[in-house]
Amino acid sequence: MVSRTHSEGLRQLARSVLQPGFVGTEAPDWVLREIGDGLASVVLFSRNIVTLEQVARLTGQLRAENPELIIAIDEEAGDVTRIESATGSTRPGSFALGTVDDTDLTEAVAADLGRQLRTAGVSLDYAPSADVNSNPDNPIIGVRSFGVDTKVVARHTGAWIRGLQSAGVAACAKHFPGHGDVAVDSHHGLPVYGADRARIAEQALPPFRAAIEAGVRAVMSGHLLVPAYDPDLPATLSRRILEELLRQELGFDGVIVTDAIEMGAVTGRYGIGGATVRAVAAGADAVCVGGENAEEATVGLLVDTLADAVRSGDLPEERLVTASRRVREFAAWSAGLTPVGLAPWGDGGIGFAAARRAIRLTGSVRHALPLVTAPHVVELAPATNLAIGKETPWGVAAPLGERLPGTTSVRVRREDLQAHATTLQTQALAPASGRPLVVVVRDAARHAWMARALADLLAARPDAIVVEMGLPGTVVPSAAQIFTHGATAASGVAAAEVLAGAL
Repeated sequence: MVSRTHSEGLRQLARSVLQPGFVGTEAPDWVLREIGDGLASVVLFSRNIVTLEQVARLTGQLRAENPELIIAIDEEAGDVTRIESATGSTRPGSFALGTVDDTDLTEAVAADLGRQLRTAGVSLDYAPSADVNSNPDNPIIGVRSFGVDTKVVARHTGAWIRGLQSAGVAACAKHFPGHGDVAVDSHHGLPVYGADRARIAEQALPPFRAAIEAGVRAVMSGHLLVPAYDPDLPATLSRRILEELLRQELGFDGVIVTDAIEMGAVTGRYGIGGATVRAVAAGADAVCVGGENAEEATVGLLVDTLADAVRSGDLPEERLVTASRRVREFAAWSAGLTPVGLAPWGDGGIGFAAARRAIRLTGSVRHALPLVTAPHVVELAPATNLAIGKETPWGVAAPLGERLPGTTSVRVRREDLQAHATTLQTQALAPASGRPLVVVVRDAARHAWMARALADLLAARPDAIVVEMGLPGTVVPSAAQIFTHGATAASGVAAAEVLAGAL
């Protein structure tokens, strides 16, 4: 018979390894109660954020319950942004920084972000992406990676971590052992990384080795199957990958945190409770939950499930104790972080400077610029993956309109073209008659409908200027092209400056 004291102790241990999200710009009562009962971490998303001052009040409210509370955020300072989800990031993303390939710049941009997060009371950032985007059809990584070259990704992963942690915010390299060479979005299904061990060691692991050498405080596991190491279990649930590869072979001794445990890649087969137990049993120390399941009932379910798994023998109690110890050691370190004074969101001059340096031009674009007449801008807009906030603005039309009054624009989606065969003629070409035409795309090489629409527009208007805000893909012969290497607000401003002749 299990004593009540032991049962309560198990539940406290279970709470300590969860990193839940929640809804609201103030802390809900249930979150405060859970912190009082042993919850050691929470994670913030864009739904929790309005202003820097508001976030600082929120984190202060949370830490009033536990001064050692870990407060995490999923902030990549690129296309995936939480602190600037309403406006777009004032810093370029990782792919742009890798394109510039100046590690001092990458370190400085990350330090700038770290100072902002620290003043807001954040102690752990789920970034950077250490994935090598070696598969151009990858639907989830793309410009979140520093590039397609392993050496580039490795050196910028280390630089980003050094910069962020120099500001007193822990970095978290993700998504171990590498999510770049897959073609399935793990939010929905289970990706498979089919390379052999030699290829994985050469292609995917060097950035994580660089992260460990840079002193990274956390590593996030990826929800992908890597048959060379474990043919049955996704990395998040695999002891062979988390314990034998990451801990023993690579020598990582910090906190292992899971990618959001409610994602389809792991819950589709095991359910959220089963995936949580298997992750901790495999070697994960902290379980991120709440991107899509931010509610009290889910946290209660996972606490019960973890405690029950110890009682049944499915989860060794010593493994839960070890995970809790690592989390609490991290929490004790994070308690030493103190806000250094509030800074406005827009204090990101280095971000805009970095975005400008990432601009690349091809074709006849230099002869077509600057534009002297207000253009018509056509933005071909894809559906974005779940990592990117649907509310986050992107594009070139708005910043260009500020620089060239009279600029007009239209945003065209695949469904618009499917619904009306004349969309390109009536909304794109006709309004551009007698005026410059700027066509903005985002990962055109990955979207067949976008590539077709772009080809049709260029056939009708060979003088059109193309701005690619995603992966560069194939250069269109003879076309005037601008590549931003990301779709952040900073990247949009940099492209507008080039078009208007201000850069």
